[in-house]
Amino acid sequence: MSVLLETSAGDIVIDLLVDYAPKMCENFLKLCKVKYYNFSPIHSIQKSFSFQTGDPLGPLSAQSDGGTSIWGLLSGDDADKTFPALFHPKLKHLERGTVSMATAPHPSDPDTRLAGSQFIVTLGDNTDYLDGKAAIFGKVVEGLDVLEKINDAIIDERGHPLVDIRIKHTAVLDDPYPDPAGLREPDSSPPPSKAQLATIRIGEDEELLDEDANEEAAAEAERRRKEREAAAQALTLEMMGDLPFAEVKPPENILFVCKLNPVTTDEDLELIFSRFGKILSCEVVRDRKTGDSLQYAFIEFEDKKSCEEAYYKMDSVLIDDRRIHVDFSQSVSKLSDVWRNETNTKRKHAAAGGRGGWGGVDELEKWRKYRKEDEPVGDNDHYRMVHGMEEMRGRHGKDGARQRDGPRDHVPGRDDPSRKQADRPRDSDRRPDFRRRSRSRSPRRDRYRDGYDGRGRHPDDAGRDREHGGRSHKDRRDREYGKDRERDRDYRRR
Repeated sequence: MSVLLETSAGDIVIDLLVDYAPKMCENFLKLCKVKYYNFSPIHSIQKSFSFQTGDPLGPLSAQSDGGTSIWGLLSGDDADKTFPALFHPKLKHLERGTVSMATAPHPSDPDTRLAGSQFIVTLGDNTDYLDGKAAIFGKVVEGLDVLEKINDAIIDERGHPLVDIRIKHTAVLDDPYPDPAGLREPDSSPPPSKAQLATIRIGEDEELLDEDANEEAAAEAERRRKEREAAAQALTLEMMGDLPFAEVKPPENILFVCKLNPVTTDEDLELIFSRFGKILSCEVVRDRKTGDSLQYAFIEFEDKKSCEEAYYKMDSVLIDDRRIHVDFSQSVSKLSDVWRNETNTKRKHAAAGGRGGWGGVDELEKWRKYRKEDEPVGDNDHYRMVHGMEEMRGRHGKDGARQRDGPRDHVPGRDDPSRKQADRPRDSDRRPDFRRRSRSRSPRRDRYRDGYDGRGRHPDDAGRDREHGGRSHKDRRDREYGKDRERDRDYRRR
């Protein structure tokens, strides 16, 4: 046994526990059947805990009586408005979506709690605080996302949502109970009463209007973003030279015709479209190399009206066994060509008059400064050098003379051999001072300056040494060595 509740936040399906709470399930089913809950507000929302509903007027109305049971509604007796609630020991508030009747203690018997029409739906798990205060009779099986929306609703200090959330319609999916006497099911949902309409704070329709306004604002922001992006792209094309200026717009008197038969010519299109007005130009675009038709064309009319008339009447017309498609031209290439040609002409005139501008113009190539007018250009002259041959020869001569003369002021570098030889320390510098003085007085150091060979022999002695078998040279060396030792001893004594 199930009941469908259509709320302004979404649909909720409740399964009824008829085996554990038969009387409360019967009361709830019959109230849904007679549309008693229609337009009932959802109130007392406690985040992640529960919300309450079931009173057609709600707690904000001064005319509210808190709701009544189906038996009190049929009989009209105040004693039948409530009935004793049954608390089954196996039913506990353990999970989200538990549905239970709101109860109040009996005036004369505090141990007995009475139920009417209002019920509670839990928004969180383990809400055992409600055990013994609310009698469970069902659970939500579909629409848990709706419970999330209700849980996230903006509420005031008393738990009432700022934007009304109401039960719009109820539908009984399965009813095992017989109808009590006097119950009549309405053919359609009744409209809300004046008392119910008076309890509206911010209606659902007003929220929808706000959402529509937000969507319109978002669409407007997206449109402005696209306009800025298009303007930036147009400015880029202008800087690259593809557009004459960024704000350029396609002409309104040119038609674009496509899906043409390859055999269709310019004259054919001009003859067909000329009945709408005077045609200034009609061109079928062709391949530059082969001359074959690319099957689209541009037709320029004298005025905008003729172009619009041709657009409305010539679309999908059969020409040469082909149904053509006609649209307004979005191309600005013709305007760009006109602008580019005019700009180039102005620049050439400015370059010719002022001897300036960009390189490559005819006046610049005729300057005697770069080449002679009467000098023919041969096949071997590929580069057309800027400097004349005389100047190049003079420069070559200057470079050759500079290389022959060499640098005037030579400063040895780190890798210069002469600098390395000069910087290398001599053996005499590393010896004691007395050794340096004694050797400086020795005639052996002067032999190398007087023409002695590398072995310490004079050239005149070399022949005599060869004659005497080399003994004279050895004796002379020994004598000189003895004299050096004697000088050293004399120097030490001093």
